[in-house]
Amino acid sequence: MNKKDIASFRRQLKVENDLLKISEIFNVYIMKESSEIYHQVSTPFEMLEKEQQELFMNNFKKVLAGQLDQKLFEMRFAPDAENSSQLILHQAMLSNDPEDWNNRMLEIVEKMLSVKQYEQDIVVTFIRGEYLKTVKPISEETEESDRDKVYSHSFIMCTINTTQDPKKELLFDYVEKEFKYNFVVDPIIDLNSPLSGFLFPCFSEGAADVNHILYSAGKSKELDFSFIEDVLNAEEIMTAEEDKIVFEEIVKDVAGEQLSTETLANVYEEIQRVIEETDPEDTPKLDYRDVETVLKSSGVEDVETEKVEAAFKKVIDDEHFELKANNVMPKYNSKSIKVQTKVADLKLSPQELRYVRQMRINGKLCLVIELEENTVIEGFEMLTED
Repeated sequence: MNKKDIASFRRQLKVENDLLKISEIFNVYIMKESSEIYHQVSTPFEMLEKEQQELFMNNFKKVLAGQLDQKLFEMRFAPDAENSSQLILHQAMLSNDPEDWNNRMLEIVEKMLSVKQYEQDIVVTFIRGEYLKTVKPISEETEESDRDKVYSHSFIMCTINTTQDPKKELLFDYVEKEFKYNFVVDPIIDLNSPLSGFLFPCFSEGAADVNHILYSAGKSKELDFSFIEDVLNAEEIMTAEEDKIVFEEIVKDVAGEQLSTETLANVYEEIQRVIEETDPEDTPKLDYRDVETVLKSSGVEDVETEKVEAAFKKVIDDEHFELKANNVMPKYNSKSIKVQTKVADLKLSPQELRYVRQMRINGKLCLVIELEENTVIEGFEMLTED
């Protein structure tokens, strides 16, 4: 799923939406001390009060919030996994028997409890439903409505939420004119900050992909690998941060440890060109041939195909590996690059790197910035020195 696919599905998560029908919601309460299921209940979603429906909808929206490869990760199921979650979820999605659906979701919960003991009581919530994706008319002149043709997708979503102890409060009774101690024993389910969750299957270009699952981490870059590997049975993935590190090591192996700011600015410019020229429906990627082209076009000398291919093999142990272009560079149109020195810190966009130089002046290492106008500091215009 790309960013557009996720955003499209997330927008449908609202009450009274005729393009989304949630048939059932299944809640499982787990005690932290025993790691056992304390309570479970399955309810037709339409039987919930509207306020409850909205709370759960917002909870599932939060699971689908965040950046791809940082908080949201499309993962491929590992083939031939024992007690495969792919098979469990697929059979549950197709089942017409509510009891069978519940039992299969409990299989997922049991797998969770077998690999981890949670520090708080948790509530695992599953929903299953149908998502209708409309197809825009080919021409604006056609009389067809955008509802005349739709793709129908069955899906299952899961969120894992913690509980909080209720607050102890002192109340004032206006009628009795006295202070009263108020203590509620019921725990509060925190639906605003899910620990993690998933969407099955993934959707891409109007088609369902049951070989992939969309995993959501509770916080950006904080993945629960035991949940990914032992519960979801998904294959290892590369995060955006890992993609960036791999790219940096490959470039260092090919071009050396040191690059001029102008060369680095050229590298980012070339990668941005790749991103802009890629179809928005596709994920722009860089294989060893693309990296070779980027480095040659950026002015790096002695770049050869064999050298770049060997660098991929050395760093990632796969000369055919493809890096996601969006992951390997800072945000192009914002001041996303931090230049830190003992004297001062700067923030630059990749385009602005070419105006910065590291130079040695009178034997001293200096950071020189090319300016288009005089600098003003605390209301004082700086004196220009030669």
